[in-house]
Amino acid sequence: MPLNRRKFLEKSAVTGAGVALAGAVSAPGAQAAEAKRGAKRYAFTVLGTTDLHGNVFNWDYFTDKEFDDKDHNDVGLAKVSTLVNRVRAEKGRRNTLLIDAGDTIQGTQLSYYYAKVDPITATGGPVHPMAQAMNAMGYDAAALGNHEFNYGIPVLRKFEQQCDFPLLGANALDAKTLRPAFAPYSMHRLRTPHGRDVKVAVLGLTNPGIAIWDKANVQGKMTFPGLEEQAAKWVPKLRSMGADVVIVSAHSGSSGTSSYGDQLPYIENAAALVAEQVPGIDAILVGHAHTEIPEYFVANKKTGKKVVLSEPLKWGQRLTLFDFELVWEKGCWKVEKVGAKVLNSNTVEEDPKITKLLTDEHEKVVAYVNQVIGTNTAEMTSAEAPYKDVPIIDLINHIQADTVKQALAGTEYAALPVLSQAACFSRSARIPAGQVTIRDVAGLYVFENTLEARLMTGAQMKAYLEFSANYYVQTAPDAPVDPAKLTNANGTPDYNYDVVSGLAYEIDIAKPAGSRVANVRFEGQPLADDARFVFAVNNYRANGGGNFPHVAAAQVLWSNSEEIRNTMIAWVKAKGSIDPAAFAGVDWKLTRDGTPVF
Repeated sequence: MPLNRRKFLEKSAVTGAGVALAGAVSAPGAQAAEAKRGAKRYAFTVLGTTDLHGNVFNWDYFTDKEFDDKDHNDVGLAKVSTLVNRVRAEKGRRNTLLIDAGDTIQGTQLSYYYAKVDPITATGGPVHPMAQAMNAMGYDAAALGNHEFNYGIPVLRKFEQQCDFPLLGANALDAKTLRPAFAPYSMHRLRTPHGRDVKVAVLGLTNPGIAIWDKANVQGKMTFPGLEEQAAKWVPKLRSMGADVVIVSAHSGSSGTSSYGDQLPYIENAAALVAEQVPGIDAILVGHAHTEIPEYFVANKKTGKKVVLSEPLKWGQRLTLFDFELVWEKGCWKVEKVGAKVLNSNTVEEDPKITKLLTDEHEKVVAYVNQVIGTNTAEMTSAEAPYKDVPIIDLINHIQADTVKQALAGTEYAALPVLSQAACFSRSARIPAGQVTIRDVAGLYVFENTLEARLMTGAQMKAYLEFSANYYVQTAPDAPVDPAKLTNANGTPDYNYDVVSGLAYEIDIAKPAGSRVANVRFEGQPLADDARFVFAVNNYRANGGGNFPHVAAAQVLWSNSEEIRNTMIAWVKAKGSIDPAAFAGVDWKLTRDGTPVF
């Protein structure tokens, strides 16, 4: 049943509401340890996932085959469920909790289908596959991720209603009342053979970047203060409610950095800062960063106590295990020891209970993505897109520019030239020659971004290109060039390297960052600083994602609620065919001292 937030908050202030009974007896190992050592002890395990991104099956809907990568990872809740079952069998079902750190309902065509094609919000609509799977697995709580807001608050609220466990977000506040818009925490009782239960509090924290990345969905409705601020408010409350153990489930990386610069006064990846600054936390399940951290200890500055952090790899590739050992001292339970590790989901088979539960939903989505929507005259791939101007990225820019031109027709900006930005979201994207399906186009644009038009100057576009060129590793004029080592300088992801259509330019990788872009030309002439352009840009970038200069502050000329991916699918359907000769060209190239690299 959906949680009544007002009643929850009123009750929690007095009694610590939301207590769930989660155990009856301790594991045999804990009892043996007690008998041997003479003290009252109890052990339990918290299992954690994060950044599941709509993955239930070990399946890639964009390639229409079983998921695989260079490390032979597997994905999906069906695999995780098998790992969970094994741990529960070993530890004792009632000595475990299962939690998640967010980004659950966006990321695959399975999750997209039940948000947009056959939406869960429709009258008599389906139950979201992620809710079905997580309910069947017996999740105890899940923090909100930023991608939970991608489809709008109504979809999120419906998903929340369909879950048998609470969605937690202590720093997701109602914009008017500044009260939590979701349950801040959940409290769980684990029974021991020694009298008093162990009370475990799970505090959920989400990412303040939601205010930027999903501005259209949350502005005026919710606000997202910093993780440290809200943790400092809630952790003492949880301790005063009798929590013996406090775990934070944080949809926030551990690096202490932000991808949106100084646009918000809050840190995007703040999990380690929470551990460092807020006393009273025993463990943090980390999310958002899509990195693997089996076990990482951070000392709290005030108490010196070490807090253990762990982040399992995205999409269900790993499962975190926090193993707690408690001892009864002076009339209460104390955490004596806690450690963490991760299990790899590629070591097990999918849980048939989960696959059987959602086979029908899976098959509907497979049929949907394999619909033919047009034809293509020549194969296009993104394999070389990070370092060459390739037709498949030109296609994105061509469709975006075409869409914006049509949208601005008849307005005062109709005469301005349109530039467009695009990034390589997947190095394995491919649109084959011959028949083109929905999944071919969707696989090229894997994010739910929407399209905007901003007013930019020539000088601003030069600065934009220069910032984007930070993506390359500086390479001396006479040094060998290895494409595998040329990109992603300073950890810059592929999706934060933009190419711009409508301009011609060179990027000199022999020069240091900040002075690489040269020979920027528009229609064959040097680009004038005061020239004015309409810039077709996705909402993530327009709202500050990646911290590119000028664009977030630029005048908005037009915006659209339709996802770029759907715009592309509709464009191909309307045209009936794709001909790269109509839009492809080499507008940018990498050079060293004026000599092309490729």
